[in-house]
Amino acid sequence: MITIDITMVIQIINILVLIGILNVVLYKPVRTVMAKREEKAASIGKEVETFHKNAALRQEEIGRKMQAARTKAKEELEGARSTAQAAGGEILAKIREEANAAKSAQMAEIQQQFGTAREQLRGQVDGFAAEIAGKILGRAV
Repeated sequence: MITIDITMVIQIINILVLIGILNVVLYKPVRTVMAKREEKAASIGKEVETFHKNAALRQEEIGRKMQAARTKAKEELEGARSTAQAAGGEILAKIREEANAAKSAQMAEIQQQFGTAREQLRGQVDGFAAEIAGKILGRAV
């Protein structure tokens, strides 16, 4: 049978004091560390999103450059055609080769820039993903 006396009151006070001490010593620091980790993960997520946006912008830029190269190549080809018609078949063949070489060189340069940008961004995304995973798990991945 439970008797209500001074020891019960002392035990209740003891439990309340223990709860207060645990809150100050254990729970608040753990919550603070967890909040900091969550903030860091969110900021890394924003950085990853920024890199994805930059990658999309670079792809658009490369698309514009490719279109400009095509347009320039077409303009050069049309100019070459008119000159070649006046000058003859031999000159026409020479100008076509130059236009194709310029187009190939520009396309190769654009493709190289595109590949470099893609690899750079992929390398950074993997690093951020590994860092996030390491921070969340609390150990190196």
